[in-house]
Formats: sequence, structure tokens, C-alpha cells
Amino acid sequence: MADDMLRIEELEAALPAMTPWRVPGGRGVDWAALEADLGTALPSDFRALAEAYPVLVVDDFLTVSLPVPGAEASWASESRDDEILQDWYEMDDMEGYVPFPQPGGLIGWASSNSGDVFYWKTSPADPDAWPVVVRTDNADWIEFPVGAVEFLAGVYGRTIDVPGMPGNFPGDFPKVLGLDDRID
Repeated sequence: MADDMLRIEELEAALPAMTPWRVPGGRGVDWAALEADLGTALPSDFRALAEAYPVLVVDDFLTVSLPVPGAEASWASESRDDEILQDWYEMDDMEGYVPFPQPGGLIGWASSNSGDVFYWKTSPADPDAWPVVVRTDNADWIEFPVGAVEFLAGVYGRTIDVPGMPGNFPGDFPKVLGLDDRID
């Protein structure tokens, strides 16, 4: 857990505009219910991020999809039943990747308004070792050997480059909007 908080602090240092959205004391996501519905545990860095922050939208471009307390089943269902990923799979457009819940399948955790999607590859068995896989809007698949929070900290700290992303990504002074936890 200390490593997870260190990674969150590294992300906050790289993306300081997110810090006003931090929720003191945690958000109270029911992880047991979410992970039971999803059929797998999730990485601890992501869990720590989701406890500390609501859904985050960076520069009106990248949405980090964090579970909403009370709507865990919805988040799990959307992650497990990703229709776009299934369509790509059926069209053999995944360069060897497979959708979850297949072994090693992909689970989405962020997307851009340009059509880029950010996944975990659910292999190896330890969720804390899952790499990030990006499918760019150009249909390029790129794998990064880091978790979601470390990936975001690297992108916004400019130590990780994602080929195929727009030239202005990431922005010089990214703005962050936190979406509240209202369940509509």
C-alpha cells in the first residue's frame, strides 16, 4: 500500500491539477462486490487511485474510468462486457490480444475522446504486475510494462511516450475535471 501511495504522489506531482479532486478519507468503493462481479481482482495502485479520486477527465481528452461507490456492478459489467473490444476480436483486429474474461484478456480503464483506449492485460496472474496496453485511434497496439498509475505519471511527467497520440498530448499545463459520484 505504501508503494501505491508513492505512485499516487508521483502522479499528483506530474499532474498537479488533479489534487483539488482528492477525496479525504477515501470514497468507499465496495471492492469485494466489484471484483466478484468482474471475476478478478484489480491492481492495488488502481484501487488506491479510485479510493482517492472520482472519475478524472484530463484536458477534456483523457477519461480515467474510476468506479463510483454504489455503481460497482455497472463498472464491472461495462469492463467485462466491452462490446467494442469484442467486435475488434471478432474482426481479428487485436494483434493477438483477447478480451476479458479470456485468460490474459484486456480490461479497459481509460479512454480518449479521439478513440484511444487504455487497458490492462490480465496476465500474469498477479494484478499488480499487469501491463498497460494502449490501442490508439490508428489501430496501433502498444504494451507498456507498468501499471495504470505509473503509466499516467510517466505520460504526464513526460518519461513515457505513447506513439500515435495527438501531437499536443500531453498538454503543457493539463487541466483536470473530477466527475462527482452522483449515480444517475
